[in-house]
Amino acid sequence: MTERIDPSRPEGWEGARWDEAARASARPGEPALERFLGGSPLAVLVRLIVISLIVGALLMWLDVHPTEIFRSVERLFYRIWLMGFDAIREVLAYILAGAVIVLPIWFVLRLLNFRK
Repeated sequence: MTERIDPSRPEGWEGARWDEAARASARPGEPALERFLGGSPLAVLVRLIVISLIVGALLMWLDVHPTEIFRSVERLFYRIWLMGFDAIREVLAYILAGAVIVLPIWFVLRLLNFRK
């Protein structure tokens, strides 16, 4: 019987290449909640509060209030209900309008994460 070169690899996977980032992200000793949240619950809570504060300040500076956002979403669904299938065209227009902002931001964030 031959001795395995890398005991951390499962038997039968000797020729497979393991990505170090994947190995680092799959930490067996880390609790499932921390893996799901991306860190300790308290640290994630603090980060979310800080980000919410920044986004909230920006929205208030733009004079956009949370109740207006909820009312707009409610009106959107109500208009979709009233218009029926003609609303699909309008929803696609909303999706495209949002994609103009979201996709470049997503792309830049992916590029920044790729460098790490």
